[in-house]
Amino acid sequence: MVQATALIDANNFYASCEQSLDPALQGKPVVVLSNNDGCIVARSAEARALGIAMGTPFFQARKDLERLNVVVRSSNYALYADMSQRLMSLLERQTEELEIYSIDEAFARLTRPADGDLSHWARHLRAHIKHNLGLPIAIGLGKSKGQAKLANRLAKGIPDHAGLFDLEHCGDPDRWLETIAIEDVWGIGRRLAHWCRSRGISNARELRDMPTGTLKAKAGIVGWRLQRELQGHACLPLDLAPAPKQETCVSRSFSHPITTLEALQEAIATYVVRAAEKLRRQQQRTAALTIYTRTSPFSPGFYSRAASTRLDLPSNDTGALLEAALPLVPRIFQPHRQLAKAGVLMQHLQDTNHLQHHLLAPCDPEEQQRRERLMTTIDVLNRRYGNGTVAWAACGLSPSWMMRRDRLGRACTTRLSDVPVVQA
Repeated sequence: MVQATALIDANNFYASCEQSLDPALQGKPVVVLSNNDGCIVARSAEARALGIAMGTPFFQARKDLERLNVVVRSSNYALYADMSQRLMSLLERQTEELEIYSIDEAFARLTRPADGDLSHWARHLRAHIKHNLGLPIAIGLGKSKGQAKLANRLAKGIPDHAGLFDLEHCGDPDRWLETIAIEDVWGIGRRLAHWCRSRGISNARELRDMPTGTLKAKAGIVGWRLQRELQGHACLPLDLAPAPKQETCVSRSFSHPITTLEALQEAIATYVVRAAEKLRRQQQRTAALTIYTRTSPFSPGFYSRAASTRLDLPSNDTGALLEAALPLVPRIFQPHRQLAKAGVLMQHLQDTNHLQHHLLAPCDPEEQQRRERLMTTIDVLNRRYGNGTVAWAACGLSPSWMMRRDRLGRACTTRLSDVPVVQA
Protein backbone atom coordinates (compact mmCIF):
# COMPACT_ATOMS: atom_id res chain seq x y z
CA MET A 1 0.00 0.00 0.00
CA VAL A 2 1.33 3.40 -1.03
CA GLN A 3 0.99 6.03 1.70
CA ALA A 4 0.46 9.73 1.03
CA THR A 5 0.90 12.70 3.31
CA ALA A 6 -1.50 15.64 3.07
CA LEU A 7 -1.28 19.14 4.49
CA ILE A 8 -4.76 20.58 4.93
CA ASP A 9 -5.24 24.17 5.99
CA ALA A 10 -8.01 26.74 6.00
CA ASN A 11 -7.48 29.72 3.72
CA ASN A 12 -7.30 33.11 5.47
CA PHE A 13 -8.65 31.38 8.58
CA TYR A 14 -9.61 34.33 10.81
CA ALA A 15 -11.23 36.26 7.97
CA SER A 16 -12.93 33.11 6.64
CA CYS A 17 -14.47 32.45 10.07
CA GLU A 18 -15.93 35.96 10.08
CA GLN A 19 -17.35 35.48 6.58
CA SER A 20 -18.70 32.04 7.39
CA LEU A 21 -20.95 33.29 10.21
CA ASP A 22 -22.02 36.57 8.60
CA PRO A 23 -23.55 36.11 5.14
CA ALA A 24 -23.36 39.86 4.56
CA LEU A 25 -19.55 39.55 4.37
CA GLN A 26 -19.52 36.97 1.59
CA GLY A 27 -17.60 38.34 -1.39
CA LYS A 28 -16.54 41.47 0.48
CA PRO A 29 -12.97 42.38 1.53
CA VAL A 30 -12.46 41.63 5.23
CA VAL A 31 -9.48 42.20 7.50
CA VAL A 32 -9.00 41.08 11.11
CA LEU A 33 -6.98 43.09 13.63
CA SER A 34 -4.57 41.97 16.33
CA ASN A 35 -4.93 42.56 20.08
CA ASN A 36 -6.16 46.04 20.99
CA ASP A 37 -7.08 46.57 17.33
CA GLY A 38 -3.42 47.17 16.57
CA CYS A 39 -2.35 45.65 13.24
CA ILE A 40 -3.87 43.70 10.36
CA VAL A 41 -3.22 39.99 11.01
CA ALA A 42 -5.63 38.34 8.56
CA ARG A 43 -7.07 39.25 5.17
CA SER A 44 -9.75 37.65 3.05
CA ALA A 45 -8.98 36.82 -0.57
CA GLU A 46 -10.85 39.95 -1.62
CA ALA A 47 -8.73 42.11 0.71
CA ARG A 48 -5.54 40.53 -0.58
CA ALA A 49 -6.59 41.37 -4.12
CA LEU A 50 -6.80 45.04 -3.10
CA GLY A 51 -3.14 44.98 -2.07
CA ILE A 52 -3.70 45.39 1.67
CA ALA A 53 -0.48 44.41 3.40
CA MET A 54 -0.22 42.05 6.36
CA GLY A 55 1.00 43.65 9.58
CA THR A 56 -0.01 47.20 8.65
CA PRO A 57 -0.95 49.25 11.74
CA PHE A 58 -4.67 49.95 11.71
CA PHE A 59 -4.29 53.66 12.40
CA GLN A 60 -2.16 53.97 9.26
CA ALA A 61 -4.51 51.95 7.06
CA ARG A 62 -7.82 53.27 8.43
CA LYS A 63 -8.48 55.85 5.68
CA ASP A 64 -7.56 53.46 2.87
CA LEU A 65 -9.74 50.73 4.35
CA GLU A 66 -12.70 53.11 4.56
CA ARG A 67 -12.12 54.32 1.00
CA LEU A 68 -12.03 50.72 -0.29
CA ASN A 69 -15.10 49.69 1.76
CA VAL A 70 -13.15 47.02 3.61
CA VAL A 71 -14.92 45.41 6.56
CA VAL A 72 -12.75 45.51 9.71
CA ARG A 73 -13.16 43.02 12.55
CA SER A 74 -11.45 42.72 15.94
CA SER A 75 -9.92 39.34 16.79
CA ASN A 76 -12.58 36.96 18.07
CA TYR A 77 -10.46 34.21 19.64
CA ALA A 78 -13.37 32.27 21.13
CA LEU A 79 -14.90 31.93 17.68
CA TYR A 80 -11.64 30.95 15.99
CA ALA A 81 -10.79 28.32 18.61
CA ASP A 82 -14.25 26.75 18.33
CA MET A 83 -14.17 26.74 14.53
CA SER A 84 -10.71 25.17 14.65
CA GLN A 85 -11.98 22.40 16.91
CA ARG A 86 -14.89 21.72 14.57
CA LEU A 87 -12.56 21.69 11.56
CA MET A 88 -10.16 19.20 13.13
CA SER A 89 -13.06 17.00 14.23
CA LEU A 90 -14.31 16.78 10.63
CA LEU A 91 -10.81 16.08 9.31
CA GLU A 92 -10.29 13.24 11.78
CA ARG A 93 -13.32 11.45 10.33
CA GLN A 94 -12.02 11.77 6.76
CA THR A 95 -8.40 10.65 7.30
CA GLU A 96 -6.57 7.62 8.67
CA GLU A 97 -4.19 9.59 10.92
CA LEU A 98 -4.15 13.28 11.77
CA GLU A 99 -1.61 15.61 13.37
CA ILE A 100 -3.00 18.98 14.41
CA TYR A 101 -0.17 21.30 13.44
CA SER A 102 -1.69 24.70 14.25
CA ILE A 103 -5.07 26.36 14.72
CA ASP A 104 -5.81 26.06 10.99
CA GLU A 105 -3.38 23.40 9.72
CA ALA A 106 -3.16 19.63 10.00
CA PHE A 107 -1.02 16.89 8.49
CA ALA A 108 -2.83 13.71 7.51
CA ARG A 109 -1.71 10.24 6.46
CA LEU A 110 -3.84 8.16 4.09
CA THR A 111 -3.52 5.25 1.68
CA ARG A 112 -3.64 5.90 -2.03
CA PRO A 113 -6.18 3.93 -4.09
CA ALA A 114 -5.10 1.44 -6.74
CA ASP A 115 -4.66 4.14 -9.39
CA GLY A 116 -2.89 6.43 -6.88
CA ASP A 117 -5.23 9.34 -7.58
CA LEU A 118 -6.56 11.12 -4.48
CA SER A 119 -8.20 14.01 -6.30
CA HIS A 120 -11.71 12.61 -5.78
CA TRP A 121 -11.10 12.31 -2.02
CA ALA A 122 -9.66 15.83 -1.87
CA ARG A 123 -12.53 17.41 -3.80
CA HIS A 124 -15.04 15.63 -1.59
CA LEU A 125 -13.23 16.84 1.55
CA ARG A 126 -13.15 20.45 0.34
CA ALA A 127 -16.88 20.33 -0.43
CA HIS A 128 -17.61 18.64 2.92
CA ILE A 129 -15.77 21.32 4.93
CA LYS A 130 -17.32 24.13 2.92
CA HIS A 131 -20.81 22.72 3.37
CA ASN A 132 -20.49 22.11 7.12
CA LEU A 133 -18.37 25.08 8.23
CA GLY A 134 -18.34 27.50 5.32
CA LEU A 135 -14.53 27.47 5.31
CA PRO A 136 -12.40 27.17 2.15
CA ILE A 137 -9.46 24.79 2.55
CA ALA A 138 -6.38 23.96 0.49
CA ILE A 139 -4.93 20.44 0.26
CA GLY A 140 -1.36 19.61 -0.68
CA LEU A 141 -0.37 15.97 -1.27
CA GLY A 142 3.04 14.32 -1.43
CA LYS A 143 5.14 11.49 -0.07
CA SER A 144 6.34 13.43 2.98
CA LYS A 145 5.54 16.44 5.14
CA GLY A 146 8.05 18.54 3.22
CA GLN A 147 6.46 17.68 -0.12
CA ALA A 148 2.96 18.21 1.29
CA LYS A 149 3.97 21.70 2.46
CA LEU A 150 5.19 22.64 -1.00
CA ALA A 151 2.12 21.12 -2.64
CA ASN A 152 -0.16 23.06 -0.32
CA ARG A 153 1.59 26.29 -1.28
CA LEU A 154 1.04 25.49 -4.94
CA ALA A 155 -2.61 24.60 -4.27
CA LYS A 156 -3.22 28.05 -2.79
CA GLY A 157 -1.10 29.99 -5.25
CA ILE A 158 -2.45 28.62 -8.54
CA PRO A 159 -6.16 29.34 -9.06
CA ASP A 160 -6.50 26.72 -11.81
CA HIS A 161 -5.79 23.97 -9.28
CA ALA A 162 -8.87 24.87 -7.24
CA GLY A 163 -7.21 24.43 -3.85
CA LEU A 164 -5.69 21.00 -4.61
CA PHE A 165 -2.21 19.97 -5.71
CA ASP A 166 -0.61 16.51 -5.71
CA LEU A 167 3.14 16.41 -6.35
CA GLU A 168 2.85 12.72 -7.25
CA HIS A 169 0.30 13.34 -10.00
CA CYS A 170 1.35 16.63 -11.57
CA GLY A 171 3.23 15.44 -14.64
CA ASP A 172 6.55 17.20 -14.11
CA PRO A 173 7.16 17.98 -10.40
CA ASP A 174 10.54 19.58 -11.10
CA ARG A 175 8.88 22.35 -13.08
CA TRP A 176 6.62 23.18 -10.16
CA LEU A 177 9.36 23.00 -7.54
CA GLU A 178 11.36 25.52 -9.53
CA THR A 179 8.55 28.06 -9.05
CA ILE A 180 8.97 27.98 -5.23
CA ALA A 181 11.67 30.38 -3.99
CA ILE A 182 14.17 29.04 -1.48
CA GLU A 183 12.81 31.46 1.15
CA ASP A 184 9.38 29.80 0.88
CA VAL A 185 10.57 26.26 1.58
CA TRP A 186 9.36 24.90 4.92
CA GLY A 187 12.24 24.90 7.41
CA ILE A 188 14.43 27.40 5.55
CA GLY A 189 15.09 30.49 7.63
CA ARG A 190 16.44 33.84 6.53
CA ARG A 191 20.09 33.04 7.19
CA LEU A 192 20.01 29.62 5.56
CA ALA A 193 18.17 31.07 2.55
CA HIS A 194 20.91 33.71 2.19
CA TRP A 195 23.57 30.99 2.43
CA CYS A 196 21.81 28.94 -0.25
CA ARG A 197 21.48 31.87 -2.63
CA SER A 198 25.16 32.69 -2.22
CA ARG A 199 25.83 29.21 -3.63
CA GLY A 200 23.37 29.47 -6.49
CA ILE A 201 20.53 27.58 -4.80
CA SER A 202 17.44 29.71 -5.42
CA ASN A 203 14.45 27.33 -5.45
CA ALA A 204 13.08 24.13 -3.97
CA ARG A 205 14.24 21.90 -6.83
CA GLU A 206 17.83 23.11 -6.56
CA LEU A 207 17.78 22.58 -2.80
CA ARG A 208 16.50 19.03 -3.29
CA ASP A 209 19.27 18.20 -5.77
CA MET A 210 22.25 20.01 -4.19
CA PRO A 211 25.16 17.93 -2.74
CA THR A 212 24.00 16.43 0.53
CA GLY A 213 27.39 16.77 2.19
CA THR A 214 27.49 20.51 1.56
CA LEU A 215 24.03 21.06 3.05
CA LYS A 216 24.69 18.77 6.02
CA ALA A 217 27.94 20.57 6.82
CA LYS A 218 26.02 23.83 7.07
CA ALA A 219 22.66 22.80 8.57
CA GLY A 220 23.48 19.46 10.22
CA ILE A 221 20.95 16.67 10.56
CA VAL A 222 18.07 19.15 10.23
CA GLY A 223 19.24 20.21 6.77
CA TRP A 224 19.85 16.60 5.72
CA ARG A 225 16.36 15.60 6.91
CA LEU A 226 14.81 18.54 5.07
CA GLN A 227 16.47 17.53 1.82
CA ARG A 228 15.36 13.92 2.26
CA GLU A 229 11.80 15.16 2.80
CA LEU A 230 11.94 17.10 -0.47
CA GLN A 231 13.18 13.94 -2.20
CA GLY A 232 10.11 12.08 -1.00
CA HIS A 233 11.44 10.20 2.03
CA ALA A 234 9.11 10.54 5.04
CA CYS A 235 11.65 11.42 7.76
CA LEU A 236 9.19 13.30 9.98
CA PRO A 237 6.47 11.04 11.42
CA LEU A 238 3.06 12.38 12.30
CA ASP A 239 2.87 13.62 15.88
CA LEU A 240 -0.37 11.96 16.91
CA ALA A 241 0.05 12.55 20.64
CA PRO A 242 1.67 15.95 21.30
CA ALA A 243 4.03 16.10 24.26
CA PRO A 244 2.61 17.65 27.44
CA LYS A 245 3.25 21.35 27.77
CA GLN A 246 6.16 22.42 29.95
CA GLU A 247 4.82 25.93 30.58
CA THR A 248 1.57 27.83 30.12
CA CYS A 249 1.53 31.60 29.68
CA VAL A 250 -1.28 34.16 29.62
CA SER A 251 -0.35 37.75 28.81
CA ARG A 252 -2.07 40.76 27.29
CA SER A 253 -1.34 44.35 26.44
CA PHE A 254 -3.66 46.86 28.09
CA SER A 255 -6.04 49.01 26.07
CA HIS A 256 -4.36 51.99 27.74
CA PRO A 257 -1.44 52.25 30.22
CA ILE A 258 -2.28 51.65 33.87
CA THR A 259 -0.57 53.33 36.81
CA THR A 260 -2.29 51.98 39.95
CA LEU A 261 -1.63 48.92 42.07
CA GLU A 262 -5.34 48.05 42.11
CA ALA A 263 -5.53 47.91 38.31
CA LEU A 264 -2.41 45.74 38.11
CA GLN A 265 -3.84 43.37 40.73
CA GLU A 266 -7.05 43.04 38.72
CA ALA A 267 -5.08 42.31 35.55
CA ILE A 268 -2.87 39.68 37.19
CA ALA A 269 -5.93 38.06 38.80
CA THR A 270 -7.70 37.94 35.42
CA TYR A 271 -4.72 36.26 33.78
CA VAL A 272 -4.32 33.77 36.65
CA VAL A 273 -7.98 32.76 36.25
CA ARG A 274 -7.46 32.21 32.53
CA ALA A 275 -4.24 30.24 33.11
CA ALA A 276 -5.96 28.01 35.68
CA GLU A 277 -8.70 27.22 33.15
CA LYS A 278 -6.04 26.25 30.62
CA LEU A 279 -4.31 23.98 33.12
CA ARG A 280 -7.52 22.15 33.90
CA ARG A 281 -8.28 21.70 30.22
CA GLN A 282 -4.75 20.36 29.71
CA GLN A 283 -5.16 18.08 32.76
CA GLN A 284 -2.09 19.59 34.39
CA ARG A 285 -1.09 21.25 37.66
CA THR A 286 1.57 23.89 38.22
CA ALA A 287 4.24 23.75 40.90
CA ALA A 288 5.54 27.31 40.35
CA LEU A 289 4.34 30.55 38.82
CA THR A 290 5.80 33.85 37.69
CA ILE A 291 4.05 37.18 37.19
CA TYR A 292 5.50 40.12 35.29
CA THR A 293 4.71 43.56 33.94
CA ARG A 294 6.44 46.10 31.72
CA THR A 295 6.06 49.49 30.12
CA SER A 296 6.07 50.05 26.37
CA PRO A 297 9.51 49.39 24.82
CA PHE A 298 8.94 52.46 22.65
CA SER A 299 8.60 54.81 25.62
CA PRO A 300 11.57 56.39 27.42
CA GLY A 301 12.65 54.84 30.71
CA PHE A 302 11.69 51.26 29.91
CA TYR A 303 10.67 49.31 33.02
CA SER A 304 10.19 45.57 33.40
CA ARG A 305 9.93 43.41 36.50
CA ALA A 306 8.93 39.85 37.42
CA ALA A 307 8.39 37.88 40.61
CA SER A 308 8.11 34.14 41.16
CA THR A 309 6.96 31.69 43.82
CA ARG A 310 6.73 27.94 44.30
CA LEU A 311 3.63 26.12 45.54
CA ASP A 312 3.84 23.62 48.37
CA LEU A 313 1.35 21.45 46.47
CA PRO A 314 1.06 21.59 42.67
CA SER A 315 -2.39 22.91 41.80
CA ASN A 316 -4.76 24.04 39.07
CA ASP A 317 -7.25 25.42 41.61
CA THR A 318 -7.98 29.04 40.71
CA GLY A 319 -8.34 30.02 44.37
CA ALA A 320 -4.99 28.51 45.33
CA LEU A 321 -3.23 30.15 42.40
CA LEU A 322 -4.74 33.55 43.20
CA GLU A 323 -3.54 33.21 46.81
CA ALA A 324 -0.04 32.52 45.51
CA ALA A 325 0.06 35.20 42.80
CA LEU A 326 -1.61 38.29 44.30
CA PRO A 327 0.94 38.80 47.15
CA LEU A 328 3.62 39.07 44.43
CA VAL A 329 1.97 42.04 42.71
CA PRO A 330 3.36 44.78 45.04
CA ARG A 331 6.85 43.45 44.30
CA ILE A 332 6.56 44.22 40.58
CA PHE A 333 4.56 47.45 40.87
CA GLN A 334 6.27 50.81 40.83
CA PRO A 335 4.30 54.08 41.15
CA HIS A 336 4.09 56.49 38.23
CA ARG A 337 5.10 53.83 35.69
CA GLN A 338 2.94 53.66 32.56
CA LEU A 339 2.45 49.90 32.53
CA ALA A 340 1.53 48.59 29.10
CA LYS A 341 1.46 44.83 29.56
CA ALA A 342 1.32 42.10 32.21
CA GLY A 343 1.24 38.33 32.27
CA VAL A 344 1.49 35.13 34.28
CA LEU A 345 3.57 32.05 33.56
CA MET A 346 2.73 28.63 34.98
CA GLN A 347 5.87 26.52 35.35
CA HIS A 348 7.00 23.00 36.33
CA LEU A 349 3.74 21.51 35.09
CA GLN A 350 2.66 18.05 36.22
CA ASP A 351 0.00 15.59 35.13
CA THR A 352 -3.19 15.61 37.20
CA ASN A 353 -3.02 11.82 37.56
CA HIS A 354 -0.14 12.20 40.02
CA LEU A 355 0.18 14.57 42.97
CA GLN A 356 3.40 14.74 44.96
CA HIS A 357 2.44 15.61 48.54
CA HIS A 358 4.46 17.83 50.85
CA LEU A 359 5.34 16.68 54.37
CA LEU A 360 4.75 20.15 55.85
CA ALA A 361 1.65 20.94 53.77
CA PRO A 362 -1.05 18.41 54.69
CA CYS A 363 -3.78 17.84 52.14
CA ASP A 364 -7.25 16.60 53.05
CA PRO A 365 -8.40 14.24 50.24
CA GLU A 366 -12.06 15.10 50.78
CA GLU A 367 -11.37 18.85 50.61
CA GLN A 368 -9.23 18.28 47.50
CA GLN A 369 -12.06 16.43 45.76
CA ARG A 370 -14.57 19.09 46.80
CA ARG A 371 -12.41 21.84 45.28
CA GLU A 372 -11.96 19.83 42.09
CA ARG A 373 -15.73 19.44 41.76
CA LEU A 374 -16.15 23.17 42.34
CA MET A 375 -13.64 24.05 39.60
CA THR A 376 -15.32 21.62 37.21
CA THR A 377 -18.73 23.18 37.90
CA ILE A 378 -17.42 26.69 37.29
CA ASP A 379 -15.79 25.63 34.02
CA VAL A 380 -18.99 23.94 32.82
CA LEU A 381 -21.12 26.99 33.61
CA ASN A 382 -18.72 29.37 31.85
CA ARG A 383 -18.52 27.15 28.79
CA ARG A 384 -22.27 26.73 28.59
CA TYR A 385 -23.45 30.27 29.35
CA GLY A 386 -20.44 32.31 28.29
CA ASN A 387 -17.11 33.33 29.73
CA GLY A 388 -17.52 35.34 32.92
CA THR A 389 -20.86 33.82 33.92
CA VAL A 390 -19.15 32.82 37.16
CA ALA A 391 -16.40 35.35 37.83
CA TRP A 392 -13.84 35.92 40.58
CA ALA A 393 -14.16 39.16 42.56
CA ALA A 394 -10.40 39.78 42.37
CA CYS A 395 -10.76 40.36 38.62
CA GLY A 396 -12.97 43.43 39.07
CA LEU A 397 -16.38 44.10 37.59
CA SER A 398 -15.71 46.15 34.46
CA PRO A 399 -12.00 47.08 34.31
CA SER A 400 -11.18 49.84 31.85
CA TRP A 401 -7.80 48.35 30.93
CA MET A 402 -9.27 45.28 29.19
CA MET A 403 -8.11 44.60 25.66
CA ARG A 404 -9.74 46.94 23.16
CA ARG A 405 -11.95 45.18 20.61
CA ASP A 406 -14.22 47.89 19.24
CA ARG A 407 -15.09 45.97 16.06
CA LEU A 408 -15.84 42.56 17.53
CA GLY A 409 -18.21 40.37 15.57
CA ARG A 410 -20.53 37.74 16.94
CA ALA A 411 -19.35 34.50 18.55
CA CYS A 412 -22.38 32.54 17.36
CA THR A 413 -20.87 29.13 18.10
CA THR A 414 -19.79 29.80 21.69
CA ARG A 415 -22.11 32.49 23.06
CA LEU A 416 -25.83 31.82 23.39
CA SER A 417 -26.76 35.51 23.22
CA ASP A 418 -25.03 35.82 19.81
CA VAL A 419 -27.02 33.08 18.10
CA PRO A 420 -29.02 34.77 15.33
CA VAL A 421 -32.79 34.66 15.59
CA VAL A 422 -34.82 34.09 12.44
CA GLN A 423 -38.39 35.35 12.38
CA ALA A 424 -40.52 32.94 10.36
